[in-house]
Amino acid sequence: MGAVFILEMKKNLQDRGLLFWMVILPIILTVLFITVFTSGAEKIAKQEIITSIIPGYTVMFVFFIIISMVSTFIKDRDLGMTARLASTPLSSKNYLLGKWIPYMFMVCIQIIILFGFGKVVYDVQMKQPILLFYLSIALAFTVTGLGLAMALLVKTENMGIALTQVIALGGALLSGLWVPIEMMPEILQTVATFLPQYWAHQSFQDAMHGTLMLEDFFTSLLVLMAFGCGGFLLAMVRYPYFLKQARG
Repeated sequence: MGAVFILEMKKNLQDRGLLFWMVILPIILTVLFITVFTSGAEKIAKQEIITSIIPGYTVMFVFFIIISMVSTFIKDRDLGMTARLASTPLSSKNYLLGKWIPYMFMVCIQIIILFGFGKVVYDVQMKQPILLFYLSIALAFTVTGLGLAMALLVKTENMGIALTQVIALGGALLSGLWVPIEMMPEILQTVATFLPQYWAHQSFQDAMHGTLMLEDFFTSLLVLMAFGCGGFLLAMVRYPYFLKQARG
């Protein structure tokens, strides 16, 4: 597992396209939307908008890591790497963990950079940093767990890209990442509670304000971890079928 982990980390750190999707584009769009939505707003209202946009766009953009996860699994499958590794003593569980954990690290780094940008440039409050830390790890676990499942479910890279956009953008729309959840119709507010983006965004905002109660924190943590564990279990079930498609 260690060799798979190291190889995957090296590939991710050398991928400039990944840097663009994970850091550069989110920062550009965050600045753009903050400029648009805070134009003419009073100081208090402006700060509220910023405190919603920073975590909102962070939650939205971490889901795009799924594209990279789908790409690496499809390439390994089609180039014969998956089949070769399957012929070694490496277990399927360790193979999946070795591929999965590097992306968790990358998402954690992404969250740190985007939150750090919000703190330095817009002076976003981080009143409950310990809770923010654990929520960030839980979000990284959730996103990459779902990405792992999708990487083994889809048959082509284009299908993975399309589904990722649906999950990232559709989830952002329904979870109140673009529009405050209070302004959405009641039926959509109910739908939002079934999505991991909603729980992550609401908890991030409350933790930044310093108003996140421990009961709500653990509820959000449990929901996020459940999504991640579900993704990993689905990937384990799907792996034998994925292996049958691999080139020898």
